[in-house]
Amino acid sequence: MRIVFDCRYTRIGRHDGISRYTAGLVEALGRRHPLTMLISDHRQLEMLPDLPWQLASGPTSIREPLVAHQVNALHPDVVFSPMQTMGSWGRNYRLVLTVHDLIYYQHRTPPRDLPWPIRLLWRLYHLSWWPQRMLLNRADAIVTVSETTKELIARHHLTRRPVSVVPNAADALPGPAPVARTAPARRSLVYMGSFMPYKNVETLAAAVSALPGYELHLMSRVTDAERARLEATADGATLVFHDGASDEEYARVLGEATALVSASRDEGFGIPLVEAMRLGTPVIVSDIPIFREIGGAAALFADPDDPGSFAAAVRSLEQPGEWAERSARSLREAERFTWEASAEHLLTVLTATAARTRRRLR
Repeated sequence: MRIVFDCRYTRIGRHDGISRYTAGLVEALGRRHPLTMLISDHRQLEMLPDLPWQLASGPTSIREPLVAHQVNALHPDVVFSPMQTMGSWGRNYRLVLTVHDLIYYQHRTPPRDLPWPIRLLWRLYHLSWWPQRMLLNRADAIVTVSETTKELIARHHLTRRPVSVVPNAADALPGPAPVARTAPARRSLVYMGSFMPYKNVETLAAAVSALPGYELHLMSRVTDAERARLEATADGATLVFHDGASDEEYARVLGEATALVSASRDEGFGIPLVEAMRLGTPVIVSDIPIFREIGGAAALFADPDDPGSFAAAVRSLEQPGEWAERSARSLREAERFTWEASAEHLLTVLTATAARTRRRLR
């Protein structure tokens, strides 16, 4: 079975979520089965494993609808893309696409780092379900990263194709191997994520104002306007802006913290939860379905509209033995999410898809 893995969404210099999903899966899958990586920029190879590769046009190129004509020359049996937007016109191979989440149908503000024409198309794409249905039904199978998103795909009748869950995972952060601990090193809370409106970081800033002696560490890059808004919401509480922490700094702060916190109203997965749990750091998160799925028995859940609910969850960790118990649970829950397990399942999906009787290609 000849596999081509679409790696063209790999970021240059530093991973984002989809880029990390790509790199983690392709490396683990490449240890199990020969494959060829499809890239669009030689610099992407710095973020990818040492595997065979071929160059193609970029995924945001005007040539993308017909990219299959370039891929056909590689004679694959099956192609896997970690996105749902890979062009499929004229393909001579099986195609498996990925849906990470459906967040932007409710929160339509596109990522700020995209060029304005792509941002415009992004908004138009998410005004209706039919473009998504058209793309997904042109594939042979669909992958998603969580049971929560799989249920949403079914609820909105987005595809007639089989849908499989290949979970996300988290790379090991720098530092010593994690061990069960009995108490946090500091009275601090950590938020890792963007400051887009649906992330609802204001609730966290308001919560820390009700927790004397605690700090809230915000790890991602932040604008001056966002910083000022959050400082006003925190009402004098200590906010520590890392403005884009290195992996080493993130691992150190997270490993010392009382908890990782997120008041997000919507997520496709929640990689920071897995990163925290792998270090034995408890997580306090919004009571939404995806966080229930990822946090399992380890997480504490709070009302995203109630800062007091988050503050009460933090104070509950001060009860004798509670933090140690949550830390131990976190280590156990994190074992569910590994690139090795996800790659093994993906290989099963690709093998089954390639083995199906060829349908009439459009």
